[in-house]
Amino acid sequence: MGSPTMSNDFRSFATAVMALCMMGAPLASHAEESGAWEWTIAPYLWAPSIATDLRTGQPPAETDSAFSDIIDKIDGAFLMHAEGRGDHFGAFADYIFLGLADDRQFPRIATRSDLDSQLLELAAFWSPGEERSHGLDVFGGLRYVDVDLKVRFDPVNPVFSPSERSIDKSYSDFMLGARYTWALSDRWQLTLRGDGSFGETEGTHSASAVVRYHVKHGAWIVGYRYLAIEVETGGNNTDITLSGPLAGFEFAF
Repeated sequence: MGSPTMSNDFRSFATAVMALCMMGAPLASHAEESGAWEWTIAPYLWAPSIATDLRTGQPPAETDSAFSDIIDKIDGAFLMHAEGRGDHFGAFADYIFLGLADDRQFPRIATRSDLDSQLLELAAFWSPGEERSHGLDVFGGLRYVDVDLKVRFDPVNPVFSPSERSIDKSYSDFMLGARYTWALSDRWQLTLRGDGSFGETEGTHSASAVVRYHVKHGAWIVGYRYLAIEVETGGNNTDITLSGPLAGFEFAF
């Protein structure tokens, strides 16, 4: 991480983010004509099961070219969601950070893997319904993925030397998705979300189900999220899949 390529990609992403915000400014003004915007910020703890597969065009000696579950464990991830909403328009941002390592033993080789990954999503949404925070939201925006994966291969046969494969690159995608919120009661809400992105990655998609219990200054949140990312560089193709429960508190102001 911190490579010149990543820096250039991030600057391009930041420029696109600024342009999206400028495009969204008239939408915000339009919404404020009929009422003030509502703002929320929600830190989450996510405990996903994490599986990382590597497919390489240059396999180490005596091995196949596909390595399933080089990282296969349950670990913690940090997630932050921030959102602003008017009557029919709004915007949100999601940030996820993941850092972990794992050792795996295959029939002819052992692997030692280190993964640091960040994901940033920024989107504007439109709500056709008449009531805020209920019904359908359709959104579009940007998904930025940074992956730093290093895998060391140690053959069981001492005749063969250890080798390494790595991915250290950032990717920018265009994201499209939708979510729907049901009011289960005065205090309880259920939100289902699904989205996908395409561009510099080989494709990403996610789905989530979240229940909110509203209190005086916000809402308690519990739910489940699935996220799959596929990236490729230098003949190495990596699949990262995360799925598991999450919990947090949504502060409203």
